[in-house]
Amino acid sequence: MTPLVIEATYENGVLRPAQPLPLKEHEQVRVTIQPKTSWVDETYGILGCKGSHEELEQILAEAEELENLS
Repeated sequence: MTPLVIEATYENGVLRPAQPLPLKEHEQVRVTIQPKTSWVDETYGILGCKGSHEELEQILAEAEELENLS
Protein backbone atom coordinates (compact mmCIF):
# COMPACT_ATOMS: atom_id res chain seq x y z
CA MET A 1 0.00 0.00 0.00
CA THR A 2 1.25 3.48 -0.84
CA PRO A 3 1.63 5.75 2.21
CA LEU A 4 -1.54 7.71 2.90
CA VAL A 5 -1.44 11.28 4.27
CA ILE A 6 -4.62 12.41 6.01
CA GLU A 7 -5.87 15.27 8.15
CA ALA A 8 -7.15 14.26 11.59
CA THR A 9 -8.22 15.87 14.84
CA TYR A 10 -7.24 14.58 18.26
CA GLU A 11 -10.12 14.76 20.75
CA ASN A 12 -10.88 12.86 23.94
CA GLY A 13 -7.92 10.52 23.44
CA VAL A 14 -8.89 9.51 19.89
CA LEU A 15 -7.62 10.57 16.45
CA ARG A 16 -10.60 11.34 14.23
CA PRO A 17 -9.85 11.37 10.48
CA ALA A 18 -11.39 14.24 8.51
CA GLN A 19 -12.52 11.74 5.83
CA PRO A 20 -13.22 8.00 5.73
CA LEU A 21 -10.11 5.84 5.31
CA PRO A 22 -9.67 3.16 2.61
CA LEU A 23 -8.89 0.45 5.17
CA LYS A 24 -10.37 -2.95 5.95
CA GLU A 25 -11.89 -3.55 9.38
CA HIS A 26 -9.14 -4.56 11.88
CA GLU A 27 -6.37 -3.81 9.34
CA GLN A 28 -3.09 -3.07 11.10
CA VAL A 29 -1.34 0.18 10.13
CA ARG A 30 1.66 2.21 11.27
CA VAL A 31 0.88 5.81 12.28
CA THR A 32 3.31 8.74 12.22
CA ILE A 33 2.12 11.89 13.98
CA GLN A 34 3.24 15.22 12.53
CA PRO A 35 1.53 18.32 13.96
CA LYS A 36 0.11 20.64 11.33
CA THR A 37 2.28 23.72 10.90
CA SER A 38 1.13 27.28 10.40
CA TRP A 39 1.40 29.16 7.14
CA VAL A 40 4.25 31.19 8.63
CA ASP A 41 6.20 28.07 9.63
CA GLU A 42 5.77 26.54 6.17
CA THR A 43 6.85 29.63 4.24
CA TYR A 44 9.37 31.28 6.60
CA GLY A 45 12.40 32.49 4.66
CA ILE A 46 11.02 31.97 1.15
CA LEU A 47 10.93 35.70 0.38
CA GLY A 48 14.28 36.41 2.01
CA CYS A 49 12.69 38.44 4.81
CA LYS A 50 15.23 39.61 7.37
CA GLY A 51 12.73 39.69 10.26
CA SER A 52 12.51 37.09 13.00
CA HIS A 53 9.93 34.32 13.15
CA GLU A 54 8.21 36.19 16.02
CA GLU A 55 7.95 39.40 13.95
CA LEU A 56 6.34 37.48 11.11
CA GLU A 57 3.87 35.84 13.51
CA GLN A 58 2.94 39.33 14.80
CA ILE A 59 2.43 40.67 11.27
CA LEU A 60 0.20 37.70 10.42
CA ALA A 61 -1.83 38.14 13.65
CA GLU A 62 -2.36 41.83 12.89
CA ALA A 63 -3.43 41.06 9.32
CA GLU A 64 -5.94 38.47 10.58
CA GLU A 65 -7.35 41.00 13.08
CA LEU A 66 -7.80 43.56 10.31
CA GLU A 67 -9.49 40.94 8.13
CA ASN A 68 -11.91 40.07 10.94
CA LEU A 69 -12.89 43.74 11.33
CA SER A 70 -14.03 43.89 7.69
